[in-house]
Amino acid sequence: MKHELPLVIEPEQLAAQLEHEDVRVIDLSPAQDYRNGHIPGAIALSSQLLLAGIPPAPGKLPSAAQLEEVFGDLGLKPEQHIVACDNEGGGWAGRLLWTLEVIGHKKYSYLNGGMRAWRGAGLPLSTEVSASEPSEIEISIDSASSITVEELQQRLGDDKLLVWDARSPAEYYGERVLAMKGGHIPGAVNCDWLRLMDPARELRIRSDAREFLANLGIDGSREIVTHCQAHHRSAFTWLVGKSLGFSIRAYPGSWSEWGNLPDTPVER
Repeated sequence: MKHELPLVIEPEQLAAQLEHEDVRVIDLSPAQDYRNGHIPGAIALSSQLLLAGIPPAPGKLPSAAQLEEVFGDLGLKPEQHIVACDNEGGGWAGRLLWTLEVIGHKKYSYLNGGMRAWRGAGLPLSTEVSASEPSEIEISIDSASSITVEELQQRLGDDKLLVWDARSPAEYYGERVLAMKGGHIPGAVNCDWLRLMDPARELRIRSDAREFLANLGIDGSREIVTHCQAHHRSAFTWLVGKSLGFSIRAYPGSWSEWGNLPDTPVER
């Protein structure tokens, strides 16, 4: 590839790259939606394979061995540029890209608006199931893109750190309780992930995302940690923050961990 693809790529840009052997599209839409029509050559991936799936914090990263199996089955190679898409506005696609970041594979893009935008642009669809030649891959975990509950607890009150809670307002205010405790991490700013999607533009990232977030106090002036219930919604907000050039990490334990620990402080 003569030039690197942008982090956020539009459907027409991707369509022009599909014949390139180093571009691989991974579709995280539900299996039936994939079978009903996907980007030609795209490989299906179950989103659940990207989660540890162990209560009480199922959103944590799987082991390196599990990830080697997942990405080996996908045929991941160092020279490949991965383009992730889904049909829900970017949560699962973001989770894949965050996982690639964590394993040190930095060649990746998000299809802006995912399959909604691809279909809206009238681009070709295929119902042929695509597969790849498995690869041998060794994975090491780089913790720079995530934060543990211990570090987050130690840094509460640090004015250089901002916690971005990507859950719904009802969860943030403790009106909807999905753990032992309801509420939010002290000092966290709430911006529901859905507010970053533009329904009028097939769920693309809203064009005024930087200004919109700045009005909520979420900007590049501080290091940001983002979370939700199980680091699915917050994988999208991590992606948006990264696309805006923010210094942003994810807390994969998220509220399912924080809200179920006896010693973690909570605001309502």
